[in-house]
Amino acid sequence: MPSWVGPVAEYMAREGLVTTLKIAGLSVLGSAVVGVVLGTLLTIDFLPSRGLIRLYIEVWRGLPILVTIFIIFFVLPSYGIRFTPVISGSIGLTLWGSAQVAEATRGAVVSIPREQHEAAAAVGFGWVGSHTYVILPQALRRLLPPLVSLLVNVIQNSTLVALIGGIELLQAGKLQIEGLQLPPPTGIGELHAFEIYGAVLGAFFCISFPLTRLAAHLEKRLL
Repeated sequence: MPSWVGPVAEYMAREGLVTTLKIAGLSVLGSAVVGVVLGTLLTIDFLPSRGLIRLYIEVWRGLPILVTIFIIFFVLPSYGIRFTPVISGSIGLTLWGSAQVAEATRGAVVSIPREQHEAAAAVGFGWVGSHTYVILPQALRRLLPPLVSLLVNVIQNSTLVALIGGIELLQAGKLQIEGLQLPPPTGIGELHAFEIYGAVLGAFFCISFPLTRLAAHLEKRLL
């Protein structure tokens, strides 16, 4: 095995893959929490709250994710609010993801038969109790496939963090290619760019493909 393979693989795993998974974990967790809360509140027949939540969903679903990340990383420092590239990317992906989850949650809650709401009320549950113990547990089963699909999208979109200086998996591979280049532009970095980018492609495929199959399986079983 060539001497450059070990250090390159170790760097890409330690700096790139770990950062990609960290961004994905933070973003999906934030998206799930915020999205489920907003999506549930969206089912309340109260126009002011529904209007504000709908505005939130349309803004963050409509803006390109890259624009959102640029606003967080480049614009907010003008107001004294600064985040690292990883946190900025995670916030941007959370805003986009929570809007997706909110819409999916609204659909899942609305799809629960009306009889379930009436049964919860009959045993003495109020709105909070009925949704906490009766409606949401059933709706969350229907939310699992969209959440897994969201995780795949977030992992793939984590590459956008490279544009604000974050070192995720793709950027780590690019840096290693540049590091291997010798003074003439025909250095070994260019010769091994195919192998390094191929490894990046393989890593994304190995993460994303099982998740897409899992989402399809859950959709058949739960929906």
